[in-house]
Order: sequence, then C-alpha cells, then structure tokens
Amino acid sequence: MDNKTNQKFLMSVIFLCLYMKNHVCLAADTITANQPLSGDHTIVSAGGAFELGFFKPGNSSNYYIGIWYKKVSVRTVVWVANREQPISDRFSSVLKISDGNLLLFSESKGSVWSTSATSTTTISASGSVEAVLLDNGNLVLRADGSSASTKSEPLWQSFDHPADTWLPGSRIRFNKITKQRHQILTSWKNSEDPAPGLFSLGLDPNGSFIILWNMSLQYWTSGSWDENSDTFRLDPEMTLNKVFNYSYVTNENESYFTYSLYDPKRISQYVMNTSGQIQQLTWLETTSKRQWNLFWSKPKVYAFCGPFSSYNEKSLPLCSCLMGFEPESRRDWSLQDYSGGCSRKTSLQCGNAAGVNGTEDGFLEMPSMSLPANVEDKHYSVTCRSICLSNCSCIAYADDSTAGCSIWTGDLFGLKQLASDDGDGRTLYIRLAASEFKNPKSHKRSLVIATVSATAGLLTIIFCYFLWKKIWGKGRKYGAGGGMNDTEFPLYRLRRILAATNNFSEANKLGEGGFGPVYKGILPELQEVAIKRLSKKSGQGLQEFMNELKLIAKLQHTNLVRLLGCCIEKEEMILIYEYMPNRSLDKFLFDPLEKTELDWGKRFRIIEGIAQGLLYIHKYSRLKIIHRDLKASNILLDGSMNPKISDFGMARIFEMNQTEANTNRVVGTYGYMSPEYALYGHFSEKLDVFSFGVLLLEIVSGKKNASFYRFENSRTLAGWAWELWKEGRGMEVIDESVREACVPHEALKCMHVGFLCVQEDPADRPTMSSVILMLQGNEAASLPLSKEPAFSMHRNYPRAAVGILTVTSFSNNVITMSIPEGR
Repeated sequence: MDNKTNQKFLMSVIFLCLYMKNHVCLAADTITANQPLSGDHTIVSAGGAFELGFFKPGNSSNYYIGIWYKKVSVRTVVWVANREQPISDRFSSVLKISDGNLLLFSESKGSVWSTSATSTTTISASGSVEAVLLDNGNLVLRADGSSASTKSEPLWQSFDHPADTWLPGSRIRFNKITKQRHQILTSWKNSEDPAPGLFSLGLDPNGSFIILWNMSLQYWTSGSWDENSDTFRLDPEMTLNKVFNYSYVTNENESYFTYSLYDPKRISQYVMNTSGQIQQLTWLETTSKRQWNLFWSKPKVYAFCGPFSSYNEKSLPLCSCLMGFEPESRRDWSLQDYSGGCSRKTSLQCGNAAGVNGTEDGFLEMPSMSLPANVEDKHYSVTCRSICLSNCSCIAYADDSTAGCSIWTGDLFGLKQLASDDGDGRTLYIRLAASEFKNPKSHKRSLVIATVSATAGLLTIIFCYFLWKKIWGKGRKYGAGGGMNDTEFPLYRLRRILAATNNFSEANKLGEGGFGPVYKGILPELQEVAIKRLSKKSGQGLQEFMNELKLIAKLQHTNLVRLLGCCIEKEEMILIYEYMPNRSLDKFLFDPLEKTELDWGKRFRIIEGIAQGLLYIHKYSRLKIIHRDLKASNILLDGSMNPKISDFGMARIFEMNQTEANTNRVVGTYGYMSPEYALYGHFSEKLDVFSFGVLLLEIVSGKKNASFYRFENSRTLAGWAWELWKEGRGMEVIDESVREACVPHEALKCMHVGFLCVQEDPADRPTMSSVILMLQGNEAASLPLSKEPAFSMHRNYPRAAVGILTVTSFSNNVITMSIPEGR
C-alpha cells in the first residue's frame, strides 16, 4: 500500500471517529489512563452485549454513568455508578483512570464517584490499571494487560456493587463473619431518579431471599433453598419456568446465590422495582413486539403506597389516596413513586367538639381492608366510634366482635384493598372532616347511586317473588325433604332480624364470606341463631341465596347445618341457621393454639361425621346433591364439636339415576378441586370424594393444603404425605399435637383412605359408602392399594388446572373463585 493510500485510510479513520460520537474509537470495551470517557462517547463489551456511558433517565435534566443492554431497542439500564450524585453537563465531565481507580469528575472538576479499590490490593508492577466492560455486563477494574481468563480477582467490579438489577453470573451474598448482607439490590427512587429507593433485596443467614422496606422492615421472603427439589421452600414458583439455573453456595465464610441462563442467547434479568416487587423479566423481540415480558414477580399483593393511601393489585395505578386525601406530591406519583403517600384535604375537628358550621367529624366506612399494623390501643367495648371521636389523636378505628375495638393514631401505613370475599378483610373506619361528606359532587353521585340501587332493589324483589313461588312449588312436588313443606318454613320479618342482631352491629358479627357477613342473633324465644346477610356488593350472593333455599330447606341430617328460616324484605335477603358455637373447623385445625382442642378422638369423629353427611346428600336424601365446595371453612362445629356441612350455594342437584354432568362454569376452591373438574368442568359425586380426601389429610396432618407449598418441599399436601408414606414414614405426617396420643393404625388408615380419595382417575376413587366402610373397618391391610395422588409434584398440568401451584392470575386458594365467568 503506497503512502497516498495510507494517508487516505488514516484520514477516513479520523473522519469516522469524529463523526461517530457515540463510540470510543480505540479499545472499544476499555477505559485506560490515556483513554477517558466523556460526552456522548461510550464503550461496548467485546461481544456487543452491553454498553457503558452517560445517560439521562426520562425527562430528568441529570446525567449518570450507567450500563445498559446494547441489543435491546428500549434502553434498559442495569447498573448506575453515581446513583446519588448526578451531573448536569456530560461534555465537561469525565470518567477516567486516576491513582489506580476509576473516577468520575464533574464539570467543576471535583470527584463525584470512585471505585475506591482498597490500598492493600496488589497492582501490576507498573501500577497502571484499566476498566473493562465484559459481555456479562460486569465492569471490571484490573491490572493493565491482564485478560478475562486471568484467575486473579479483579481490583474492583460492578457485580459487587449492584443497583436495582441482578444479572446472570453476579451474586447476592451474605458474609457469615461480619454478619452483613452484600451485593444487595436496591430499587430506584422513581422512574427518573436512580438514587436508592425504599426497597431492597438481600440474603439472610438462612439462605433466604428477603425484601426489606427502608432497609429495616421485612415483608417478603422466599424461604430457604432446598437442594433436593431445587426450589425455595416458601416460594417454589420462583424456579418453575426453567429460564434460570440457580446455584447456592455456602461455607464457613459466606453464602451466596448466583444463576445462569439455560439459553445463553436469551436476555433476562431480575429487577427490584420502585413499587417493592422483585421481578423476573425476559426481553421479547419479534416483528410485532418489542417489550420486556414479566415471567414472575413477588410479593403479589404488596406495594408500599405511603401514608393514607391504599394498594390494590387489580387497579392502575396500584396506589390510590383514600377519600378526603390527595397525593403529597403529584409529580412523584406521576413517576410511580408513591412513598410520600397522601395528605388530608380538610383538617379535622378535635374530639366531640362541633366545627364552626355545627357539625363534627365523620367516619368513612372501608370494607374488605387489611388493617394497619401500627395499632395504638385496644378496647373491649361496643362504643368504638365514641372512643375514637373523643380522642383528638384518633384517626381510624376497627370494631371486631372477638378482637374488640382497635384505634389508630398518626399516619396509616400498609393499607391494602382486598377482594370482598377475602376472609382476612376487615372494615376500617377512617376519620374525615364533616365537609368531606357534603361535597356537592359526592352528593349528586350518591343520589344517582341511591336511585339506581332503589330501582335494582325493586327489580330484585320482583324477581325473587316469582322465583320464590317457583322454588316452593317444586318443594311441594318433592315433599320438601323430611316432611317440611312451604307452609312450615318460617319467614321472618326484617324488624325481628334487626332486633336479634342489634341492628347488624359489629359486635354481633361472626365472620364474612363471598355471600356476605354472618351475624349472631338471639330471637325473642332466646334461641341463638346465625344470620347470613346477602351483601349488596356480592356478585355471587343472589344465586347462592336461591340455591341454598332450594337445597338446605329440603335436607335433614345430623351432619348438615340446619336452615331455620329466611327473610326477603325491602332490599334484604337473609338466611337464618342454627347457631354453631365452635365456629368452623379451619379456626381450630390451622391455629397453633386452638388445634390442641382437637385431640385424635375428636378428629376421627369429625372425619366420620363429614363422611356421613356426604353419603346422605349423595345417596339417601330426597335430592341427590353434589356439594362442589367442601373445605375446612365450610365445616361448622356445634357445642360438642360435631361437624356439620354448610354453604350449599354452589351445590348442584342430580337426578337420582344421574351419575355425572359437565359445566362451563368451574366454581369452588382451588386445591380441593379434582383434575377432571378443574380441567374440563366434568363433575360427579367423585368431585366431593376428592375434596373429602384433601380435607381428611388436612385433619390428620393439621396442615393447610391451600398454603402448603409455602413451607414444605412438595407442591401439595397429598404429594408431601405420599413421599413420606412411600418411605415408611407415615407417622411423620400426623399433626405433632396429637402424634403421641393418637391411635397409630387408625391415623394411618385415615391417611390411606385420603390417598384413595385423591386419585387422578375418578374411577379409582371410592364412593362415600365405601369410605365409611373403610373408616369403620379394623384392618388397614385390607384396603385397596393407592396410586400416586393427583396434582403431585412430579406431574405437569396446564396452568388453569393447578391454580395454586403455578404462577397465574388466579387466587392463592384461600377464596372461592369462578372461571371462566363469575357465578
């Protein structure tokens, strides 16, 4: 090549370097003492996976040094150097090697960030170092001239100082010597400010991932790592999708997690986001889509929304201010930073003193809420409202028949809006200024709502009247079960119900389900009753109400709850039952303190009683009935701890010679559903047998199938019990509180029967008459051999079939749901 050609080539290179401001021309993945980085210049890893340079998040005017994906069309920053000290001018700022470290100098020439490599680290003989961006996204400070294959540790690396993103190959670590968490992920403050936010993910001494708020309050954990199943004990879904290959290392000095990708070509990461969730994201790029795809996130129902705001996972935005409050900073909320919460629009009056307009503070009723944790005081009184109103500091109260009156002072944190049928929901009363209840817009809206409600109520009463005639016409046709007819079935006036329940007072409330609240009542003849009131907000209540009238009134058995009467008046629909003083079975079975009341003798009698009740509705009642929602919370206990099956709102009537049916509305509770029902809507009496098997194993073990995967290796109670059973360790399944005092052969026989009931094939499950014979028999050896239970940990079912076991949008098996449409 002649001199003229060389000159042209050199000029071309120089021109190209001047034109392409976005890249450093020489040593494209490295910053050296002679090659600093400034302005629009960047460095790119050798394989072109990651890029480092100055960036500006969103509409912010600040600049930061960061690393982002080079091949992702939507800029996604995975690491930030100067999180807390941004710069304003990237062209007069410089990132360079100085005194053996990588430093960022601002426009004023002051150092705003440094790698701060320790002075005890040995550098090369020349004392020179370089910063190299590797293809795994790690920025490494190393001795000049060394390579990625060098075995010596780098002087400093960004993987040891993560921001909000956990990349494949990096570690999250706990130092056992210093007892400190290292390599912690910390969320951004908001979408335009990478400064450390409120949420962080780290490792605890037991090898569990934990999420902390403000580096102090723990509100989620994965549970420890189980090497046998390669899952986290409390959160097995974290490893279900087989995108990541986890490795857990522990020794006397430290423990840490790292992971790799099964498919190295996949772009995937973990991010601790600003709302308090750790998310697993994978980049999806096709001809029609370019987006981050969410594979997994936890926790599902929590985001810290700040004071006087409520979190609702089913709404956007996730956080909303309570009525009478507004965002403290609307700009922060627009950036998805809800930590500042909300502030009151109108100041409160003090105590009982009326305001200048002659009014006093009122209370906003908020049903189905999780109560704030910072309860100030408790009183056992029915005058909760008066107690709060007379206290200048009181800003909210909750009145519970068993827990008494709870009041809160100061800011309210951690409020969550729950589903109306969530058993953990409570009614919270928020104190507001009187003027908040007299807003003209609110008044107009209330007037519209009242008009619509009145019209709907009138139509409902008309509908119920004709349906009532239809039902009791059928009642005469069937003989109304046990001699009861329509003229013998009591209809109660509403005023009697109001008097019996003290006007539906909170002190009389026993609980609440999908249908609505249940109250204890005392009739004039001093008879104690349970009064079930249709909630106006219930989407299922009307159909359940009519179904229960049609069924329970015709059933008479000692192990079925007895319906005493009903009330249909004005807008109210009410059912009156015999009162069960010992509440439901789940209240005893799954409570560490209460379960001691259930010795083995009582448990076995409960098992037999439930079986007898099911046999009656399947075979001996005038109407053949499939319950479809048998579970511990639907088993009530009388004063002698005898079981009574309740809640027939989802039951179905069969013709006496009918054996099976199909439905396109799958209703019930996940975890108790049989495979053929959950998958195809196919049901028979074997559906109830399957549910009974799950319930039987719960009674024997004292463990709740619905949340079982959170604290055991297997995905289901049956799967866990089956593994122990096969190994000859069946006694370990029995609840510790009764293990020593139980009758071993009887408990093991119950387990065996439970396995037979939860078989995958309905044909392999016994009938309830066979179940009773097996329970009453003396020889466990004569029982049929059992196969592996359905929904065990080794099977792969479609997601819709295993609701609680996979990462879906369905419930965690603690509430009753309907799919594909509401019941």
